Amino acid sequence: MKKIHKKKITADAIAALAERGEDVTQFFAGKGKMMPGLPREDVQRVNIDFTDEVLAELDAEAKRLNISRQAAIKTMISDALDRKARARGRRKAS
Repeated sequence: MKKIHKKKITADAIAALAERGEDVTQFFAGKGKMMPGLPREDVQRVNIDFTDEVLAELDAEAKRLNISRQAAIKTMISDALDRKARARGRRKAS
């Protein structure tokens, strides 16, 4: 049986594809380790209690997006606040 060799691609080539808006998810296995960010003075820590069901949904979405749970929470909150701000702006403009 013939062996199939996948052509290796460089990180720069993947970056170029991503910059052109092409889908590069095939190059990532989703098994990488998330590294913590550097401490910042303008960032405050908060603790939030979630139910098991909410955590399961968050984890599923984070896995789908290949991001950490914390990044998923930040993204979802930011998106919700942006939608709220846009909705307020539309009402004031009416």
